[in-house]
Parts: sequence; structure tokens; C-alpha cells
Amino acid sequence: MSESMNASMSEAVCRSLLVDGSMLTITATRRPRGGRADIKCSAPGAPAIAARMQEVARLARHTEARHDSRDQVVISMDRAPGMQERDWELAVVLADRAVRGLLPLRPDTLALGWSEQWQRGRIDGIDARTAPAGALLGGPQGLRHLGALTGQPDAADAVSSARAWFPLHSGGINDSLCWVEVSVYPLEEGVPDDEAVGAPGLDSARQHAVRQALAGARHFDGEPAPRWRTTVRFGQDDFHGNSFELALVLADRLARGREFVPRGRIIASGCSSAWHAGQVEPVEGLAPKCALIEREAAPGDRVLLPRA
Repeated sequence: MSESMNASMSEAVCRSLLVDGSMLTITATRRPRGGRADIKCSAPGAPAIAARMQEVARLARHTEARHDSRDQVVISMDRAPGMQERDWELAVVLADRAVRGLLPLRPDTLALGWSEQWQRGRIDGIDARTAPAGALLGGPQGLRHLGALTGQPDAADAVSSARAWFPLHSGGINDSLCWVEVSVYPLEEGVPDDEAVGAPGLDSARQHAVRQALAGARHFDGEPAPRWRTTVRFGQDDFHGNSFELALVLADRLARGREFVPRGRIIASGCSSAWHAGQVEPVEGLAPKCALIEREAAPGDRVLLPRA
């Protein structure tokens, strides 16, 4: 294979439109990972947009049949969109897939679309009122799911998702219940995936804590690993401590069909240093967290707490 063909495979470009009608260019490059993050994103002067780019790309990988974690993909924008603009999301997903050889993409491709369910491979719609002829538009009237790009069926039916809630207590007016959502997608038999569990939006330490808790709890279930591509999301990312662990484990059990579905929500607070043994331990500040749960719980909710 020629050097020019190698170069073309290591870079992909996709364009989108900003709300003012100007063109946005998104470039994805691929390089050996070398211990770095799987995806690195940048937007000029807009770290929050860069973080959302990374989250979108990671979520959209959830329904991919295979994932090669040996490479790092670097995705950049030539300008920063407004904080409320989201039509660029589809272009980020397409560039990420194209640079990894999963999708043929013309360099003049113009794509618009956003989604609240990238982890299910679905595209919810677009915000732009008009778009040039030939543009790839996501949503019910256009590209409804990512599988359609390569003639594949909608993968959303194979994704199982469940939520559980845990108390966020700081002693202030912002005390509330926060949800954790686990989405699982079956891995192909015999396909290794050393990063089968991902938690976009969390720092590396908390991602490690999530992986450790799920690995231990699934070991206690007797389930061979890895069997599922797993994506974990939280209603809020700026929490501290490990009281979310029991809710995480229960949401995972619900998603995998190993827990009875309650009439209402599952609300739980607990942690463990030995999930592999099925042990659940109390968390700090359990009394005020119990008071918060008592205030917030509704009829039909199932409340689970470790024995003090």
C-alpha cells in the first residue's frame, strides 16, 4: 500500500453548518495510542465544546461491532460553535468512524444532526431550518440511525438501558437524587475489548472506579467477561465519593436482565471494597442521605441501603 493511501486513511474531514450559516470543518486524525486517551478533542477557545465532542464520539462507539483500542483519534474544529448549537455532532461521529476505516466518507460531506441517544446509534434531528442540497441530515425525516450508513439494521433494539438513582448530599439547597444509566450492547463472541466499559464525561479516576465496581459485581454474578459493550452516564458529573456504586451495580443488573424491575425507581446508596464477593458497605453521611431519600421517594420506588 502506498504512503499516500496510508496518509489518506489516517485523516478524515467532515463539514457542518453553524447557526449563522458559516461552514464548520471537523478533522479527525488517527495515530498510535501510546498510552494516551482513546479520543482527544479540541475546539478553539471552547473547552466545554471539546468535552462534548469527546462525549459524543465515545457514546456513538457503543454500538460498533468491533473497536480497536490501539489507536488514538484526535478530532478538531476550525472554529467554535455556540454553546447551544449541536448540529455539528453528526459530523464528529462520521469523521471518527471514517478515520478508523469504518465508513467511506467523501471530503466534501456536509452533515447536520444531534442526538440524546448516541449510545443507541439513533439520531434525533437537526436544528437548522434550511440546509444545502445534498447535505446529510439526521433525524426522523433523514438519517434515523447510524447503521443505515453501511446498510446495517437499527442497533437500538439490541441496546438495553436502565437507570437507578442515588442521593447527592452536601447539606445545601442543591441536595437531590441523581440518576446513573447503564446501557449494554452484546459483544461479538471472541472479540476482545479491553475497554468494554466506558463512562464518557468522567475523569480517569472515576472511570476506573466504575469499571472496578462493575467488574467485581459481574464476577459475583458468575458472568464471563467481557460479554457486553457498556456505556455509563450520570445525570450530574460533578459529584464526589463512592456512594453511587450500589445504584450503578443495580442499574447494570437491570440492563442485563438480572434484577426484578420495580414499579417505580430504584434508589440506592452503598459502596464496597469487595464487589466480587457480593458485599455491600455503608457510605459516609448515611443518615442525612436517608433523610433525603425519604423526602424524594415516591410510591412504587424501591429503596436499597446497606445494613448499618
